[in-house]
Amino acid sequence: MSTRLGIIDLGTNTFHLLIVEKQGSDFTTLFHESRPARIGLGGINKKLITAEATERAIDVLLFFREKLNSYEISSDNTFAFGTSAIRNADNQAAFCEEVLTKTGIQINVIDGNREAEYIYYGVRRAADLGDSNSLIMDIGGGSVEFIIGNKSQIFWKQSFEIGGQRLMEKFMRKDPLSQADRKNLYNYFEENLIPLWNAVHQYAPVKLVGSSGTFDTLVDIDFHHRTKSWPSKNQTDFDLPIDEFYRTYALVLSANHDERMRIPGMIELRVDMIVVAVCLIDYVLKSFGIKQIQVSSYALKEGVLAQLLAR
Repeated sequence: MSTRLGIIDLGTNTFHLLIVEKQGSDFTTLFHESRPARIGLGGINKKLITAEATERAIDVLLFFREKLNSYEISSDNTFAFGTSAIRNADNQAAFCEEVLTKTGIQINVIDGNREAEYIYYGVRRAADLGDSNSLIMDIGGGSVEFIIGNKSQIFWKQSFEIGGQRLMEKFMRKDPLSQADRKNLYNYFEENLIPLWNAVHQYAPVKLVGSSGTFDTLVDIDFHHRTKSWPSKNQTDFDLPIDEFYRTYALVLSANHDERMRIPGMIELRVDMIVVAVCLIDYVLKSFGIKQIQVSSYALKEGVLAQLLAR
C-alpha cells in the first residue's frame, strides 16, 4: 500500500517542497523543488515578516499548491514547517492565517530544538555518520542548528538565532566584507556560541558535518573545480577536503557580489549569504581544531520524512 506525502520546509530564505511516494519504510521522490521566498529580508532583525515578504511567500506557496494538487496530495498528508523567521515574528499568527486562507496550506511552526532534531534525522539518512561523534551544522537564513551525535544518537543539540540573513543585515556593510566587520562578526560568534564551546568540550566531535544550503554550494564549487563536472543528483553524502574549503573561502572573501557570481557552482540565492556562512564555518573549524568536513544533501524536510517513514 503506497501513500503520497508532501513536505514543505518554509525556511527564512528558501522554501522547499518534497513530494514522495511512501512504500512501507521506503520512498520514491516524485518531485523536489526549492524556490527563494526570502521572508527574512528587511524584517528579520525587527521580528517582522514584511508585506512584501508575505507576498513572495504566497507566490511560492501557490506554485507548491498546484504541485500538491497535481500529485493528488491530501491535506492530511501535507506537512508544512515554519522555522526561524516565522517562529520569531511578532506577526506570526497573521502570516500563517493569510497563507492558510490564500493557499490552503497549514503551517506548523516548530521550535529550534525540534528543528535540530529533524535535521539530525535527515543527515543520518543521507550520510554515514559512523560511531565517533560529529558536529552537525545547518546554516539557515534565520537560525543555525548545531547537533552533536553519531549514527545512533544525539548527545546534544541547540538552535542559535544567528542565521545568514541576520548576520548579513548586522555585519555586511561593505562588499567585500571589510576586515573590521569580519572581526566584529567573529567576536559576535564568540559571544553567542558559548553553549557550543561547552558541548564540544564535553563530547569532542572529530568531524564537521554540514547539512544542505551553503554546504551544497561549497560541494558544487569544489566538485566543479576538481572534475569540471557536477555531482550526481543521487549522491547524498560528500567529503569536502579542508584545503578545498579554504580555497573557496579565500575566493569568496576577496570577491564582491559580481565576482562571486562568476565562481562556477555559485547560485544567485547564496551569493551574498555565503560570505558570512564561510566565516562561521571557518570559526568552527579553527576554534575546535576540526580537520574533516562531510556534507549531507539532506536536512529538515528529509528528517521529517524519515520520522514519517518510521511511524
